[in-house]
Amino acid sequence: MPTVNPKISVCIPAYNRPEVLSPLLNSILSQDFTHFEIIICEDNSLRRAEIAAIARKYAEKFPGLVRYLENETNLGYDGNLRNLITLAKGEYCLFMGNDDLMCPGALAKVASAVERYNNVGVVLRSYASFEGTPEDIVQTFRYFDKELFFPAGPQTVVTFYRRSVVISGMVIHRQEALKYSTDRFDGTLLYQLYLVANLLTKMNGVSLPDILVLYRNGGVPDFGNSEKEKGKFVPKVQTPESSLTFIKGMLEIARFVETTRKVPIYKNIVRDIGNYSYPILSIQSGQPVSVFMSYSCRLARMGFWRNKMFYVYFFLLLVLGARRVDKMIGYIKARLGHTPSLGKVYRGGSL
Repeated sequence: MPTVNPKISVCIPAYNRPEVLSPLLNSILSQDFTHFEIIICEDNSLRRAEIAAIARKYAEKFPGLVRYLENETNLGYDGNLRNLITLAKGEYCLFMGNDDLMCPGALAKVASAVERYNNVGVVLRSYASFEGTPEDIVQTFRYFDKELFFPAGPQTVVTFYRRSVVISGMVIHRQEALKYSTDRFDGTLLYQLYLVANLLTKMNGVSLPDILVLYRNGGVPDFGNSEKEKGKFVPKVQTPESSLTFIKGMLEIARFVETTRKVPIYKNIVRDIGNYSYPILSIQSGQPVSVFMSYSCRLARMGFWRNKMFYVYFFLLLVLGARRVDKMIGYIKARLGHTPSLGKVYRGGSL
């Protein structure tokens, strides 16, 4: 039965890839938690008819629990996220990529966390990536080895900021998020970072060690179709220019929040990104050496030249290549059971 006032709205921005929608919906509908809704918002993709057929079948089978909506025009990633928040009914929004999977018990764990702590604005989840089938886990992304409470303030913003880039399983307080609604950063693919940074200046955060969602590796990026994304991203391709644009967006949002909310976060966010800059380097490490070096130099000029780990990752990729370094990092994380802390990583405080 649908919940009149759901605790959690599971929000799915749909764009192409209808073949993976049913597994996602099944993983959500099998949860041992009842106070939720599912809202799917299709963003005028070429495969809208296929997505609609699947989504409407579930909406008919689970009336009121599953809602399917369509954007008249292509809003783009950021605009569609904002639209989902507006259309949702839950106290919290939990976002799922349209090719992700939700782990058993995930919604109950999120609901428990926001009930046990006061004034929670953001829940930072742990997740794992897989290839092919959910059993083939490639890497786990667990930032801390235990559940942690983070009081509102600049230190919490810095800790959550970079760790909220992947949308899968991210949880935000819906009504508070609506207060910061803006299209200023449409086309960055980072609207969630803008919300996370703003929310955590006044609201608390919680980090959960449990793996809540599974992220499907190998998906082809499909950004660059909306008006706000054109010229910044190229559909189906991750170019050096698009990667640089993405990082530039991260820094612009951090600078904007620092200025408008008067919180000292920018320098520490740059430092944290630098300490964990391996992904932003490795994504272009398969390019010819001259292209990769030029790309890395342009990244360095954004402020990462001050960071020792940035150079460590750069030379490891040049010497060993991404595949070997990936295995090495995966081994370290598996041995520890979580991502190692590099530099000064704030781990929250007491209630």
